[in-house]
Amino acid sequence: MLLFSLVTVAQLPGRLGNIGRSLGRGGASGKTDSLKHRSKTEDSITINFRYIDSARNYKLDSSVSDFTKLFPIPADYYTLGNDGSAAKSFLFSPLMKAGWDPGFHAYDIYKLKMENVHFFNTTRPYAQLNYLLGSKAEQFIEALITRNINPGWNASFNYRVISSPGFFKNQKTNHNTYLFTSWYQSKAKRYNNYFVLLANSLKGSENGGFRSPSDLENPDNKDRFQIDTWLGGDQTYSANSFKTNIVTGNQYNELSFLMRQQYDFGRKDSLVTDSTVIPLFYPRVRFEHTFSYNTYKYEFHDYYTGGINRPDSNYYINFYDYNTHTEDSVRFRDTWREIFNDFSIYQFPDANNLQQFIKIGASMQNLNGRFATGTRSLYNFIAHAEYRNRTRDRKWDMEANGKLYLTGFNAGDYQAHISLQRLIGKKLGYLQLGFENVNRSPSFIYNPSSSFYFDTTAKNFNKENTLRFFASYYNPGLKLTLTGNYYLISNYMYLAGYYKLKQESSIFNFLQVALHKTFKVGRHWFWYTDIYAQQKAGDVDLNVPLIFTRNRLALEGVFYKNLNIATGIEVRYNTAYKADSYSPVLGQFMYQDTLTIKNRPDIRLYLNFRIRSFKLFISASNLNSVSFSNGFGFTDNNIPAPGYAYPGFQLRFGIYWNFVN
Repeated sequence: MLLFSLVTVAQLPGRLGNIGRSLGRGGASGKTDSLKHRSKTEDSITINFRYIDSARNYKLDSSVSDFTKLFPIPADYYTLGNDGSAAKSFLFSPLMKAGWDPGFHAYDIYKLKMENVHFFNTTRPYAQLNYLLGSKAEQFIEALITRNINPGWNASFNYRVISSPGFFKNQKTNHNTYLFTSWYQSKAKRYNNYFVLLANSLKGSENGGFRSPSDLENPDNKDRFQIDTWLGGDQTYSANSFKTNIVTGNQYNELSFLMRQQYDFGRKDSLVTDSTVIPLFYPRVRFEHTFSYNTYKYEFHDYYTGGINRPDSNYYINFYDYNTHTEDSVRFRDTWREIFNDFSIYQFPDANNLQQFIKIGASMQNLNGRFATGTRSLYNFIAHAEYRNRTRDRKWDMEANGKLYLTGFNAGDYQAHISLQRLIGKKLGYLQLGFENVNRSPSFIYNPSSSFYFDTTAKNFNKENTLRFFASYYNPGLKLTLTGNYYLISNYMYLAGYYKLKQESSIFNFLQVALHKTFKVGRHWFWYTDIYAQQKAGDVDLNVPLIFTRNRLALEGVFYKNLNIATGIEVRYNTAYKADSYSPVLGQFMYQDTLTIKNRPDIRLYLNFRIRSFKLFISASNLNSVSFSNGFGFTDNNIPAPGYAYPGFQLRFGIYWNFVN
């Protein structure tokens, strides 16, 4: 069944590291003001954006080659069988963030994060609308509106819905994101004000997996909604994306308010043309203050809805050693309130290059948490420094930054990052080298105060330390990118069972290399290949596939002047491995070493095209699930994690449209 929905997509930043960020986002700031003067009769537009911690300007991506740039699930991730459900990357990617962390990351890919917020500058009002429909009432709705109130002040609004009832029982999801931004720059260009109001509401039903995974092979279960699951009982199917009642599952709510103010001291100048005088300003010293207020609520609940639909007490006793007694409902919740203040000073050695600066600052973080065990008030005092230099000839791109938690709850945490990128030749391309070291306290779910701490004894965990060396080589002429990551990790934290928290005492190494290459195999035929190889060294409870690869064979080109087409076949494959299982109450993927998962390659056919500002996307996924064993059907499901399965054939249809007022 197909349902129609309305959607707009804001482009997300690249996922290929610093070279991808600097080269793949399509544009960089020039020497002149990006907001050009145009007459009211023109229908063209100049639009760019920047990030909260970047001085570079980027362009929106108008390509139609890769559907995953518009879809919320990255190509290297897998879910528990439904769009919007808990997700994890096939690639090893430890948490590289020092300081306080609440510990809930299984739904992170559906969030809009502060570091990805776009601050626009546009010559005309601009809007994006997207309309996606999928099998089983899957819906993806997004709208973006941005306009400049005057040449120095832009405001934008972004709204997104990801909703899917799912093919299996008790698997429905509904995620809502709201974002309002404002970026104001004074006429003299001395003062900048950045404002963000951001809210993420994530709702995901949890079914705990199949009670009997062999039910997938039963020919009587062609309707996958009939298969019994551990959690949720026998709830009815609902396709209403605007009213989703999560009876059993996780509900995460985050609200962020941020205001950043900057004032510059430097030299004034002007550019005189035949008809106008354009003011210019070259800063030498900048004072910056950032204030943010954030609230976080993380909850798992299993409500009693009357009759026999009472939470299964045996499930919680057997898997979590938690006795529900005679409770009508089960609920665990951590809530946080955070107030953050930062004061920083910048110095620009070259007044003509805002992408070269030295920055030092200090931050104060105040936290208040509420748990089943009571409340706690925490604080952190943090010092930080940064140096960046992207030379005006764009041959060198250097970045070094560090952060140290001096006192407070996370005292002793730190992170340091250094990268150096060099253009080694127009034909040879770019080379980047760097390292990163993070010393971090365990996430708060490892703290006995958390409502999600089920271990019978209180444990004291040491700080986790991760050292990462990385390198990238990018050759635009060959359309080739090579990347490598080497990790050295001590005190590795992980979940060993549904609630068993563990820390690896020994140090281990991990190596990950990747190749991204585009081959031209015909006049309009292209082969895109991404190959990752990864391997651990040491006796540690960590399992990842040795090889993960994604390949697309595509017919691409511009036909009939304005028709831009990309159509073909996409195949994803990973080698067999003991994939992590999943703990629904804690919302965490967990280590297991008993079941090896070996799947068919994921196969998808797609047709994408663009005519001027209109884009169309058609996708037929999970063709690999076709089976003739019990008559024709798409019932040979791939298994992402023990007890979970991907659905059969899925058809998606979507339009992507932008408007200039």
